[in-house]
Amino acid sequence: MTSLTDLLTEHVSAVFVSSDLPAELGKVNVSDRPDLAQFQCNGAMAAAKIAKKAPRQIAEDVVSKLKDNDIFDSVEIAGPGFINLNVSDSFLQNYLETSILGDNFSIPDLGEGNTIVLDYGGPNVGKPMHVGHLRSSIIGDSLRRVFNYLGYKALGDVHLGDWGTQMGMIISELEIRNPEWPYFDADFTGPYPEESPVTLKDFEELYPTASKACKEDPERHERAKQATVDLQNKRAGYIALWQHFVNVSVASIKTNFGALNVHFDLWNGEASVHDLIAPMVEKLKASSHAVDSDGALVVPVQSEDDTKEIPPLILYKKDGAVMYGTTDLATLVERMDLYAPSKIVYIVDKRQHLHFEQVFRAGRLSGITSDTTELVHVGYGTMNGTDGKPFKTRAGGVMKLEDLIKMAREKATERLNEANIGDNLSDDEKHDIATKIGLSAIKFSDLQNNPVTDYIFDLDRMTSFEGKTGPYILYQAVRIKSLLRKALEQGVNVEGRIVISEHNKKLVLLMGQLPNVLKGVCKSYSPHILADYIYNLAQEFSSFYNSCHILSEEDASVKESHLALCDLVSQQLDVTMGLLGIEIPERM
Repeated sequence: MTSLTDLLTEHVSAVFVSSDLPAELGKVNVSDRPDLAQFQCNGAMAAAKIAKKAPRQIAEDVVSKLKDNDIFDSVEIAGPGFINLNVSDSFLQNYLETSILGDNFSIPDLGEGNTIVLDYGGPNVGKPMHVGHLRSSIIGDSLRRVFNYLGYKALGDVHLGDWGTQMGMIISELEIRNPEWPYFDADFTGPYPEESPVTLKDFEELYPTASKACKEDPERHERAKQATVDLQNKRAGYIALWQHFVNVSVASIKTNFGALNVHFDLWNGEASVHDLIAPMVEKLKASSHAVDSDGALVVPVQSEDDTKEIPPLILYKKDGAVMYGTTDLATLVERMDLYAPSKIVYIVDKRQHLHFEQVFRAGRLSGITSDTTELVHVGYGTMNGTDGKPFKTRAGGVMKLEDLIKMAREKATERLNEANIGDNLSDDEKHDIATKIGLSAIKFSDLQNNPVTDYIFDLDRMTSFEGKTGPYILYQAVRIKSLLRKALEQGVNVEGRIVISEHNKKLVLLMGQLPNVLKGVCKSYSPHILADYIYNLAQEFSSFYNSCHILSEEDASVKESHLALCDLVSQQLDVTMGLLGIEIPERM
């Protein structure tokens, strides 16, 4: 579906071109003064210098050529040369029937099957998931859904932290506590136990204890470093123990992400590219991209036109340790070889911007990534508490993700009880609805913000059925579903012809902008554009609902038109909320 503004732009641009002016001056936007007009074009203002005429004179010429076009109901000039446009009902009716009502809303296939790899999530093996993983996973999963919807082959990669120093810390801690375990016997030939000797609960105590010990005791730190080196050198017992860590952690991670309705196609981690590092480094040395720097091996990435210093990407430290940049560069090698993506998008804390700038430059300079592959870092801000500081538990600790989800569900249940919603439902159904409301509160609250901004996590406000919240959207969507069910029970057709009227015109005009909204999400890598659209759609439906009779309408054709429009709005809400990873209950 070509959006309404794009379609109007084609017509207005043709008029500018006929006056020997650039086509881009004919760009049409939704009016920022809907009380004056539906759409506006400000190109006459920019054309003044080119045409050496007053803007209003240019606008008058454009308007004279548009007035006889059946597309427009009115074309007028405002102020010094702004062009206000209102479309005719017949044009809008035709657009509704040929575009909005098409399969999949006639959204164009923009991706044409091109592959995109999205790197989001990033949980660490051996550590419980916490609220710090929330933004990356929610934003990344929504982008994956939108890109897939637009025809791309979008692959979500969880990119586990499974090969760093924390592994050596935990292994060395266990060896100190349990030296008799076969994993620590260099002469043991196996087989090693199939059941993990550590549980997820053990990890909650193991890593903090080991980390604290390594910070306080240099010898303990050296022991952890050596365990990390031995693991990376494939010491059999350590590998067997590490595999237990991965299996236990991944099972929990999948449960947490499943509860969030967040999906991944690839479950790779840093360990998956370890064997690619040595050959990659040799190639970088052979091509002189990797050089010695005071005993460390680095890739210089500073450019002559840089206005600030960009440090080199460190491949190996003086002690031979592998850095995050090394594994990230090797991951680029793997992704290019396996998927040949047109884009690789990293949804990671904005404070990591310099790191990704170094990795991207090293990838480009060395030829690891092609010139046609777009490398993008979508940096996001912090989720803060109502005190403006990073969100914590009441005791001041880092909140586990599963506890946050539980809090949201409990608050949603409280909201349902306060509003006497769902009193006639079974406990299981009410629990399911409360879960969906709680998740909608968490996700919509995050996704309505531009990713780069910080935001306040206020559960009381987020779970309200009023205002710009997930529960408000769900309430409107469920209200439509209830309305349609009642109509079907009364034997009324809900798939009739929608006829444009003063009651529904604004709603139809809004739905005509969905293609631009989705393209905007892909261009800016920000689902907040879609969240804004959904909220506006819910509000506009509420205005429509309150301004006209629907089931009580006596004119059968008008009633069918209203219900068909309700059905169309319901379909768009189902699809668009689904693109945010939010499920709508059938009833409340």
